[in-house]
Amino acid sequence: MPQLCRKCISSPPAFDETIAPFIYQGEIRHLITNLKYGTQTKNARLLGLLLANHLKENAERPDLIIPVPLHKTRYRERGFNQTIEIASIISKTLNIPLDLSGCIRIENTPHQVALNAQQRQLNIKNAFSIISPIRAQHIAIIDDVLTTGSTVNELANSLKQVGVIRIDIWTCAKA
Repeated sequence: MPQLCRKCISSPPAFDETIAPFIYQGEIRHLITNLKYGTQTKNARLLGLLLANHLKENAERPDLIIPVPLHKTRYRERGFNQTIEIASIISKTLNIPLDLSGCIRIENTPHQVALNAQQRQLNIKNAFSIISPIRAQHIAIIDDVLTTGSTVNELANSLKQVGVIRIDIWTCAKA
């Protein structure tokens, strides 16, 4: 049975459901941190498989998967997008199409890690643009960690503005 937090009850997000099978601590935190900042891309396979296995039993299948985009500058710095790496495994495992070109991050926002919830929301405002038609009614946005939900909410807002009806957030862990 889905549960709503106080914040979601008082101010509903643009997305409809969140699935996060793990808490961002211990080994999961280690896997995600080393993937994201230590270029341990092999961790994406394990994280993707863990999330996909959980989703098999606990999620309605969407029409399309969209990983949270990185700005091109951050992509060049890092050399990869960890959410694409995770989403690729989920897409293959669950046989759900993956869209890597429908939306982009147009703002090179500062890292969110040191920001509070209100600062994160302002930091990410208008950071995404939908650049090609999205022909799906139900989308799952993939992210590695959900902290305040500001990033995925902003992306979900952009997708809802172009007619997407249902948006689920699939993330490896909740902080």
